[in-house]
Amino acid sequence: MIVVASIIATIIALNFIPAEKKVQTRISEIYAVENPQFLRSMSHLLGPPLVSGNQVKELINGDEIFPPMLAAIRAAEKTITFETYIYWSGEIGKEFAEALAERALAGVKVHVLVDWAGSAKMDDQLLQRMKGAGVEILKYHPLRWYHLARMNNRTHRKLLVVDGKLGFTGGVGIADNWLGHAQDADHWRDSHFRLQGPAVADMQAAFMDNWMKTSGEVLHGEEYFPALEPVGEHYAQVFKSSSSEGSESVRLMYLLSITSARKTVYIANAYFVPDDLSVQTLVRALQRGVKVRILMPGPRTDSEPVRRASRARWGELLEAGVEMYEYQPTMFHCKVMIVDDVWVSVGSTNFDSRSFRLNDEANLNIYDHAFAQRQIDLFEDDLKKSRQITYEAWQRRPWSEKLLEHTMVLLRSQL
Repeated sequence: MIVVASIIATIIALNFIPAEKKVQTRISEIYAVENPQFLRSMSHLLGPPLVSGNQVKELINGDEIFPPMLAAIRAAEKTITFETYIYWSGEIGKEFAEALAERALAGVKVHVLVDWAGSAKMDDQLLQRMKGAGVEILKYHPLRWYHLARMNNRTHRKLLVVDGKLGFTGGVGIADNWLGHAQDADHWRDSHFRLQGPAVADMQAAFMDNWMKTSGEVLHGEEYFPALEPVGEHYAQVFKSSSSEGSESVRLMYLLSITSARKTVYIANAYFVPDDLSVQTLVRALQRGVKVRILMPGPRTDSEPVRRASRARWGELLEAGVEMYEYQPTMFHCKVMIVDDVWVSVGSTNFDSRSFRLNDEANLNIYDHAFAQRQIDLFEDDLKKSRQITYEAWQRRPWSEKLLEHTMVLLRSQL
């Protein structure tokens, strides 16, 4: 009995041990985002370099997001690779399953990787429909004895690549919550992004990372990695992080971006639970004269514990002058950062310890003034539907809320 208890305790401990590599000290403020050194640093520190010749288009809410994704799948000629955290049954889940199955029956090589936990609400009927049509569909870290030490490590990536030429990433999962145009509390506000150009190859490589870990199979060749010609003017970069490799990459990207800001930092994120160093970095940005705005979900949220833990961390930020906003109409699920009107990061990553150190994530970075301005316009439009939280209002919240929030923040490493 003692041996069994020791094994269970060891397995639990392994799931809660943080990543070995961790940025612990403040990053030096030695150059700005618009300095060429910033791009060189991001290229070398995060892995794949920023490359020119890309075109990125924002897609806003389900009505704009799902149709182009489905159209790309239905037009696939050679390969489809698709990785997602949430895949639930429902109207949109069935539509994706049918589109993927049809292409597999037509001879397209279709590879789908869903997270075991995130796909718990997927009916077996959908799974069998795809498998029966020839779709290779696997689940990441399923409940097996040999995965017990990694049960806390989920893939949170949202990646779709068609024929190695067209990619999609952002915040949406495959569930009916994302249908519509955020018109009511049952339909979420989110953004996704369509990518064309040389950076698609790095998005494909990010998918291959977890496909190889899960299947042991190497997918390569012209079908997956064709020659990609320039199609636009955006400098772009797709990079990945995971608890086993490059676990601090996404946190480093956020910290270095904020450290290099000289004018503005706008963060829109579904789950904002900053660690101590992130708070310090944001406060120092304010002290340099940077305007910092943070937009998060309001009372309509799918995770009240995360919202409570987030609010417990606001005091120092609000007192320093950060503008904090809560989106009111529905669940706000976007993950966008805009720095100095030129640098934008989008993708699957939340601003919390789970994304920074436990989940497998992938982000798309874009360096372009016009693209950044479009994201600022969207950000400001969302602010019109949000409520600003002042330091005085935050201080006046009831003691019962404070107690709950400080209880939740004790769990922030898992949120």
